[in-house]
Amino acid sequence: MRWEGNEQSDNVEDRRGDGGGGGGFPIGGRGIGIGTIAVALIAGWVFGINPLTVLGLLSGGGQSAPMTQQGPAPKPPANDQQAAFASTVLRNTEVVWTDIFQKNGKTYTPPKMVLFRGATQTGCGTGQSAMGPFYCPADQKVYIDLGFFDTLKNQLGAPGVFAQAYVIAHEVGHHVQDELGITAKVDQMRGKLSPAQANALSVRVELQADCFAGVWAQHSEQSKHWLDPGDIESAMNAAQKIGDDTLERSAGRAVVPDSFTHGTSAQRQHWFGAGYKNGSVQDCDTFSARYL
Repeated sequence: MRWEGNEQSDNVEDRRGDGGGGGGFPIGGRGIGIGTIAVALIAGWVFGINPLTVLGLLSGGGQSAPMTQQGPAPKPPANDQQAAFASTVLRNTEVVWTDIFQKNGKTYTPPKMVLFRGATQTGCGTGQSAMGPFYCPADQKVYIDLGFFDTLKNQLGAPGVFAQAYVIAHEVGHHVQDELGITAKVDQMRGKLSPAQANALSVRVELQADCFAGVWAQHSEQSKHWLDPGDIESAMNAAQKIGDDTLERSAGRAVVPDSFTHGTSAQRQHWFGAGYKNGSVQDCDTFSARYL
């Protein structure tokens, strides 16, 4: 992916100098132990529905009250290569989704991206690096510790710059869902469902975000022509590595479909590919699909 020299987004906050913080994980007024966090990471880790929500449910608490931000964070330094890459990808998602929304008579409001280390305050509670990248609908921000890209490459076996772009595009996909009103409708449905049904609904949410990432990739390549041979394959590989079935096998656990919250490796690859094939939002209706 030939991203260098392209326009970067102004919607990036660099909180990496804030120091983060350690200790427990306060959700809904409770501290959560490492065992609970481990369960949440299996269910919501890596590109998923906000793991803070998962932790809140596991601890018996409700949604966390928004936390106060201590003034605006600075922009990343100009010589930070990883931050420049993330800012460049974010900027292109802004351009692509603004154009798609305009062509459908809608207005797109881009999310902010927050770079942090260790832990940071979010509108959904305290976010920690161990949770992987996530999107918080309460403040409409994408949160990422850039060190996750090393985890993606070295521990999850998904190298490649475009695999990293897929991570960002997936999280922006959750913001697109929020902009379209899908997130609010899903949240209304969750309380009426059994755990297995709620998991199945989460799978459809996640697969749609994968599909939206594919839509972005298609439109991005059409306008920029910046992809190299093997880039799409690297995104497909990343999708394969973070399927629920693959993660459960890698953790030495039995594969339990009712526990899936993100979809199988094959499903994640299929829906990213569906979005990339035609670049059509209409092809991303995972909620009406009979077979995923």
